[in-house]
Amino acid sequence: MSDRTLLDRLFLKHQFTDFKWADPRKIVVSRWVRMKCMFGCPGYGNACCPPNTPSVDECKKFFEEYTEFVVFHFQKKVEKPEDRYEWTKEINARLLKLEREVFLAGNPKTFLLFMDTCAFCLNCATLTQTPGERSKCNDKRSARPVPEAMAVDVFSTVKQLDYPIEVLKDYSACMNRYAFLLVE
Repeated sequence: MSDRTLLDRLFLKHQFTDFKWADPRKIVVSRWVRMKCMFGCPGYGNACCPPNTPSVDECKKFFEEYTEFVVFHFQKKVEKPEDRYEWTKEINARLLKLEREVFLAGNPKTFLLFMDTCAFCLNCATLTQTPGERSKCNDKRSARPVPEAMAVDVFSTVKQLDYPIEVLKDYSACMNRYAFLLVE
């Protein structure tokens, strides 16, 4: 079990103030989430998304290897869908730094699930040059999946923790986005 007091201080140091600790058994893994990734998501095939992620059953088993996780909540209102990418890229970069510090604080199994699709490279090699080949990723060290790529039903999972989430009908509404940090 991790030292929550120490990790809470690290979270605050990185200016992540809206978070909750939870039991990984609360992570809802569902096949329908994988289907939504495969049929309808423009990120399908990138280095951190299906088919470059484990099967739904393997994802479920992966989460069972952890004793706790942290959900980080982020809110933002954007005018156009593409406006979110710079914001989420910056948040994901900060989360990666946090993941590294949590690891160095004595948590070797620490693993981050981004709040939005990995967008560190302008031209993702796995989408533009060699679709579906994780080995061609330009930044394997930084690339992480989003919870949905790991078959996580984010809606059901965060609702259990009393976090807000709903399907947005237009971009005048505030987005609620979530990143997960698995810790041992």
